[in-house]
Amino acid sequence: MPKPLLAFLLVAMTCSGQEALDRTSTPPTSTQAPLSEFMPAELLLRQGKYDEAIAELQTLAARNPAPKNIARELGAAYYKKGDYLKAAEYLKTAQSEDPKDNESIQLLGLSYYLAGRPGDAIPYLEKVQAWFPRANVDAAYILGICYIQSKDYPKARTAFARMFDVPTDSAAGYLFTARMLLRQEFDPVAEEYAQKATTLDPKLPGAHLMLGELYLYKSRVPEAIEQFQKELSLNPANANAYYKLADSYSRIQKYDDAERLLQRSIWLDATSTGPYILMGKVLEKKGEFELAVRALRHAAAMDPNNPMTHHLLGQTYRDLGRKEEAETELKMAEELQNKQDSHR
Repeated sequence: MPKPLLAFLLVAMTCSGQEALDRTSTPPTSTQAPLSEFMPAELLLRQGKYDEAIAELQTLAARNPAPKNIARELGAAYYKKGDYLKAAEYLKTAQSEDPKDNESIQLLGLSYYLAGRPGDAIPYLEKVQAWFPRANVDAAYILGICYIQSKDYPKARTAFARMFDVPTDSAAGYLFTARMLLRQEFDPVAEEYAQKATTLDPKLPGAHLMLGELYLYKSRVPEAIEQFQKELSLNPANANAYYKLADSYSRIQKYDDAERLLQRSIWLDATSTGPYILMGKVLEKKGEFELAVRALRHAAAMDPNNPMTHHLLGQTYRDLGRKEEAETELKMAEELQNKQDSHR
């Protein structure tokens, strides 16, 4: 997940969890700043005017004496702005002033995580877990990712097992952790954990599928095919397994097998664009251009902003000698790809 989007989600998660945090925090005392003192800055933050809000809070901080909780407010403001190291600086002060300030501890852990310092984030996120052993799933996820990035895989497995309510040493616990490891591009450990899951429970749904996806990503096609076939033997109604197995066969140019499997995938789930796109590619390779166009146009109707679909349509139209339509689709594919690249 791109960091800006992740940061947005974490800010939203923190805000939505505010009531739960408030219920566990120490009630305000008479020495705390009246709510009205921070209201102008809060209003500016809601409007996205982060620098103006911070300036307003800095003015309050310059008073003698400064209002209580000003460090927490400044830390939260810098957090929302995306200046996570500066946020951590103020939140650490707030936490030292009030060790029971749950909000500051949570935001401090998240700030260190988003600043790329998972090792520093862990102690604070572990404290959050002590308060919210079940309710705060997002905190469990972030803590697990911090353990992965710190290469503490057993603790990562504990965090993800808690998140999904399964035993830590179960096959499911290993499988969920393998998924997260693969997402973080820790491929060798992901493979080890997925294999462990299949050893503990050879009939666990999803374990062979994940191994197949890992092998396919690494272009270990025969091993991928074996794993997808095992998954389908356990769950013959798994549309995604048919799709992935078809992808494997297409890579070794077994197009008839790929087409047959893709049709099964589409019969089981007609809402996914992937099988239609791959079907178009397979049919184009077989020289069945009109049928390929039909599959690709269906995919384009489902998702008009996928550059791959338009690129394949352009190629297929060119095969048919329809040069004008080919140029239109290829140009659209390039524009969509450039747009996607600019947002990364």
